[in-house]
Order: sequence, then structure tokens, then C-alpha cells
Amino acid sequence: MAELVYRPVIGFAKTLFKVWDLKIDCQGSENVPRSGGAVLVSNHISYLDFVFNGLAALPQKRLVRFMAKESVFRHRISGPLMRGMKHIPVDRKQGETAYAHALDSLRSGEVVGVFPEATISQSFTLKSFKSGAARLAQDAGVPLIPMAVWGTQRLWTKGHPRNLKRDHLPITMRVGEAVEAPRDQYAGAITRRLREAVQEVLEAAQRAYPGRPKGLEDSWWLPAHLGGTAPTVEQLRAAEAR
Repeated sequence: MAELVYRPVIGFAKTLFKVWDLKIDCQGSENVPRSGGAVLVSNHISYLDFVFNGLAALPQKRLVRFMAKESVFRHRISGPLMRGMKHIPVDRKQGETAYAHALDSLRSGEVVGVFPEATISQSFTLKSFKSGAARLAQDAGVPLIPMAVWGTQRLWTKGHPRNLKRDHLPITMRVGEAVEAPRDQYAGAITRRLREAVQEVLEAAQRAYPGRPKGLEDSWWLPAHLGGTAPTVEQLRAAEAR
């Protein structure tokens, strides 16, 4: 089936990457299967993560159908694009509809992209994972592909202004080996293994990342355990409680 929207959008995104002069380092794309269904699972630190997740699958000639909040599909600009690229709207009040849609896509051989943290992590560390990705993989009989992005928070993330200037920012992506999801195993146990796998590739991406803060004011994008000034999980919880 012709991809009348997705492929032009990919071309536009690649042009933007050149204009922004992003230094993209992606390894592990061979772990995305060349055919058949799979659930691509990533950390979530930026509004642009899905763009780079999709980029990581391109060497395998795969187009990823992302699960995204339903409000994005109602936007006058992003809505037609999201529908044209066959992404999957998620209404949190009626999650079973999105689940069924994603399951149909997986069974038809598509790669479905999921952010199991559900929202952007403002600490830039992994939050707890929802079990939906594991359950989808179990029900569809497909593997889970762990992935991590790093550096995207410096472009556009929650609580900070967008930085879409030509700043030569590095973006690092790592894709790990598949995590199997047997139907006879507890989804919670698979989710724990999945989170460990994403944590592993996240740490690999962070170790490989060439960018360093220019000073204290520029260290906002680094988590506290790496010497940055991003809020910790505990600080975020305290702020929410207040």
C-alpha cells in the first residue's frame, strides 16, 4: 500500500535535521525485524522522540505506527498528518479501542511504537512502565524491541523552551535486542525485563553521548545522578503533592 503521507514527512524531517545540523548517532537498527509485527518501546524525554524512534527503524525499511494521545489527532495541522501516517490515537478514557487498533496493526505485520512511561519524564530518568506494551506483544505473538533516545530533550521538552536553532546538537539512539513476550508468562514480569532492557540501552546512549553542559545553567538537561540539575523523581513528586 502506498504511503502518500508518511514518506514525504520522512523526507521533510531529514531535511530539517540537515538544516539544524544535528549530529545523529544511531546503532542497533538491525535489531528491528525486517518483516512481521513488533512493538518498539522507548524512553520518553521529548516531544520529538517519536520522530527519532521512527528514524531508527528506517534502515530496516520499516515504518512505525505510534500510539499517541488522541488530542494530537484533533489538531488542525498534526491531526491530518497523524491520520495519514496511520498512527494510533489513544483516548485514555476508552483505552480498549486503541488497544484493539494496535493489536490489529501488529497482527497485520506492522511495527507499533509505544512509550510505556505514558508521559515525558522531566527527570530524564526512566519512570515506571505501564504493562500495555507487554500485553500487546503477548496477544499478538510478536517481540518487544527496546530503544533509547538521548539529547532530544535539548530540542524540545516539557517545561523548557524549544531550541530548534542550528546548534549542532548531538542526538544518540540505541536499539537493543528483542525481548520475548511468551503468552504463558505474567505481563508484569515481562514489563520488568523490558524496563531493564530499555535502561541498558539508555545508559549505553548516555555513555556514547558527546555533548557536555557548558556550565551550571546549561546542565538542566542532565539528570541529577549524572551531575546535572534536572529535578529528581522525589523532587517532582513533592512538587506535584504541593
